[in-house]
Amino acid sequence: MSKTAHRDLSRRERQIMDILYQRGRASAQEVMENLPDSPGYSAVRAMLRVLEEKGHARNEEEGLRYIFLPTVPRERAKRSAVKHLLQTFFDGSATQAVAALLDASASELSREELDRLAELIDKARREGK
Repeated sequence: MSKTAHRDLSRRERQIMDILYQRGRASAQEVMENLPDSPGYSAVRAMLRVLEEKGHARNEEEGLRYIFLPTVPRERAKRSAVKHLLQTFFDGSATQAVAALLDASASELSREELDRLAELIDKARREGK
């Protein structure tokens, strides 16, 4: 999949991929039931076919129904999405993104979560030398 592949998804297609990643696998009926303001079954099936054509999903036969799965490992998709987020909203700056996240949720972070963030920063410093 190309670096820009995630950008060629419509809002609905991204919502479907979110469902597939959250569930790991899902039938068209399950996707439809989990979509906000879901279109009809036929429309969901058509979008799943488009996602297959674009290389984002694949299907397996399970009895009399098809089960859909993401083709890109979740970790790889996550890294791609984070890179896109950084480029789109933070001019590629991880520092700006982390600062925005901390500003938005600092009061909600536990002592353990703050300690974990400090450990990750220390590790990045050691590996960056």
